[in-house]
Amino acid sequence: MPMTIKIPPFRSKMIPFLLFFFICLALPASLFCEEVGRGNEFDKLIQKLVGDGFDRGKIEQIFRSKEISFTPETVSLFFIHSESSLDYDQFTSPKAIESALKYLGDNKEILDRAEETFGVDKTVITAILLVETRLGSYLGNRTVINTLSTMAALSDEILRERVWNSIPDEKKPVREAFIKKARDKTDWGYNELKALLQYTEKEGVAPETIKGSYAGALGVSQFMPSNALNLAKDGDNDGKIDLFNHADAIFSVANYLKHHGWQSGITRQRQHEILFLYNHSNYYVDTLLKISDKLKG
Repeated sequence: MPMTIKIPPFRSKMIPFLLFFFICLALPASLFCEEVGRGNEFDKLIQKLVGDGFDRGKIEQIFRSKEISFTPETVSLFFIHSESSLDYDQFTSPKAIESALKYLGDNKEILDRAEETFGVDKTVITAILLVETRLGSYLGNRTVINTLSTMAALSDEILRERVWNSIPDEKKPVREAFIKKARDKTDWGYNELKALLQYTEKEGVAPETIKGSYAGALGVSQFMPSNALNLAKDGDNDGKIDLFNHADAIFSVANYLKHHGWQSGITRQRQHEILFLYNHSNYYVDTLLKISDKLKG
């Protein structure tokens, strides 16, 4: 006669839990997170934001969005990008200049008004928009809050290692240089993340809906969130600032340059110094000034 084993009631209730536990252990970590809850990469970041005065309920709601995730593949581009390798000649080609001349004509009223209001040459404004986003035709497809949140989280050694592992072996920088840059960029990313949250709150925009470059820049003018928050302007007087709107982008670029010292009639050298603040690249600035010259003439 076979032996019957009776399992005490409290133990029988444990069996489903134990089965679930061991199944979870066998799952890849990423799959486990998807099945039983979101990953916790941003838990420390959320606590830091709350500690800096952000409303806990709002922040937790934002980071619960399915659109928000840790994105090492995007942030890895910070460590392999080379400004000198970009083909800036494409922006001074006859086709590019023709498109810029058309833009000047199509947006004459707002460009003239920006030039009069801020004292910034409209050909320089147009040159910036041409190089930054091909006059608004290429705005970037990365979720900005993901980029900035990932960068802000790199003080965590484990998360930093995930970014390192996402860089192709043939493009990996020197390890020590990577760590130093990651540490330097962490504070920068956190400050830009705070600015993004403040900007979107002010303008009534869901932060997870904003797309931009791999560096976190957004809009036709490719402003970083701190510049969007502090220097962007309402160009069409509709009561809000939308950097994906050309009038707002044009006025914002003009205000940015004026804020940093641009005045009508300044020397070429001074123009170069101010434009360098927009993008710290001599290749970039030289191209802007070449475009401006061609548009004048």
